[in-house]
Amino acid sequence: MPSRTKKAAAAVKAALPSIPKELIDQFVTGPMSAEAVNAASMAFKKALIERALGAELSHHLGYAPGASKPEDASNHRNGVSGKTVLTDDGPLRVEVPRDRDGSFEPLLIPKHERRFTGFDDKIIAMYARGMTMREIQGFLAEQYGTEVSPEFISSVTDAVMAEVASWQSRPLEPMYPVVFFDALRVKIREDAVVRNKAIYLALGVQPDGTRDILGLWIESTEGAKFWLKVFNDLKTRGVADILIAVTDGLKGLGEALGTVFPATTLQTCLVHLIRNSLEFASWKERKALAVALKPIYTAPSAEAAAAELNAFERGPWGQKFPTVVATWRRAWDRVIPFFAFPPEVRRVIYTTNAIESIHARLRKIIKTRGHFPSDDAATKLIWLALRNITADWGRAAKEWRAAMNQFAIAYGDRFTRSAA
Repeated sequence: MPSRTKKAAAAVKAALPSIPKELIDQFVTGPMSAEAVNAASMAFKKALIERALGAELSHHLGYAPGASKPEDASNHRNGVSGKTVLTDDGPLRVEVPRDRDGSFEPLLIPKHERRFTGFDDKIIAMYARGMTMREIQGFLAEQYGTEVSPEFISSVTDAVMAEVASWQSRPLEPMYPVVFFDALRVKIREDAVVRNKAIYLALGVQPDGTRDILGLWIESTEGAKFWLKVFNDLKTRGVADILIAVTDGLKGLGEALGTVFPATTLQTCLVHLIRNSLEFASWKERKALAVALKPIYTAPSAEAAAAELNAFERGPWGQKFPTVVATWRRAWDRVIPFFAFPPEVRRVIYTTNAIESIHARLRKIIKTRGHFPSDDAATKLIWLALRNITADWGRAAKEWRAAMNQFAIAYGDRFTRSAA
């Protein structure tokens, strides 16, 4: 029985048009170099495009070349005009047929269009991987012998903004068991000054256990007013309830969350809290310090966790790093909700924090850029990068079935109505 890959290959092969052997014989008269094969391929593509454009004009006029012109037809062929288009294999000069009254609008290569299907995707793919305009220019010149301007590249990537707007306003699920909120700091030029801004992401775990980026927002300062706008945006797009919101103490978030989603449990992100604690130690000490902290967040109850924190404070690590103890005590009111959850839900909160992984990958993409020229430029790149990062997010979180049962018990109808 053929494998899925073989079946797919067979399907693709069956879908390809058959080229007559006699036609191939006209191109291949003996051994050919790679350059000769490419030249023949470009010549064939040129002929195919021009024939397809000629067929479009025949359909537009209502009669084929050399055929009798219909009596009621006033329009007719009027020669050709040369046009260079960018293809996947490089620039190609083609002859575009014209009509007398200028009403012919080709569909294959529209008027004023300089790109043939597929080339834009390459530019967008390179841009999504963090390549700068200059790097994209250099790659196209080296690989395709094509000189393109920054304005040309910008026009291709700007077309993405319509997709971003549609994505940002799409309907969402009525309920999310867990939503993670976090910020990524970037530099953006504004009013001729480069400012530090934050790109805020919301990652939701859906009732079926799969993950989704709910939106991204750019703001120079965070506060209750900003978060109120974010939560109202989510509510307008259909979110009626969030069971648990996980965050790293973002300013004003709790106040705004209580206004829009008053029943939501606000939980400090333990991943962030542990990471912030380890920053006080040297690289050699961090592994041992992490081991010493583990009994606190793995304690079976809030009371047991408080006892473990007291023990940590009295121990050698607490004596050496009192700032770590202070960090945990400041966040304690937002840590203890975690201990009310059963182990299955704790694992979702603690191990499903994919937003950390996302930010690590985004930082690799944007680290080569000094700053972004505008908010739109930053949004465009981050969205394209997220599209690549989340392409394989089709599976539920690990051990989600067990967590579902615990969510149903803990939250009752709030979970089961939306998960059904």
